[in-house]
Amino acid sequence: MRLYLVQHGEALPEDVDPSRPLSTNGRADAERVATLLAGQVLGITRVLHSGKTRAEQTAEILAREIARGAPLRAVDGMNPLDDPEPWVQQIGGWTEDVMLVGHLPFMSRLASRLLVGQADVGVVAFEPGTVLCVERDGGQWAIAWMLRPLLLPVSASPS
Repeated sequence: MRLYLVQHGEALPEDVDPSRPLSTNGRADAERVATLLAGQVLGITRVLHSGKTRAEQTAEILAREIARGAPLRAVDGMNPLDDPEPWVQQIGGWTEDVMLVGHLPFMSRLASRLLVGQADVGVVAFEPGTVLCVERDGGQWAIAWMLRPLLLPVSASPS
């Protein structure tokens, strides 16, 4: 089973737009990541996001390219300061590949809890638009790969 943990793309500041949609750069980063991953068979069956505009927009961009046909759904419990423990319990029963799109520090805390058993240990250096793929073999989670937008050339964006 694979779990894809995504930090939403760069958002506009609250004083510019209180709903905090993706910035032009945030949208471009998400599209570049989606374009690079579009050729991969990832097997994502569901895409869950926090319901905040920036997370929903990031989820829509990624799902369109790499999780075609997978339902998108807003869920509770993935806001920045939410406790990852209920998610750890829920994820433990999953058998299909799922993408979660949310916020820091929640995503970092969830990744740390899955990988090393402690939420407050900084294991993964997320930045806006990062996709972390972790996989479970038996009961153990391990990092399969990680992609940060800064690794992608600007020319990788769609025309």
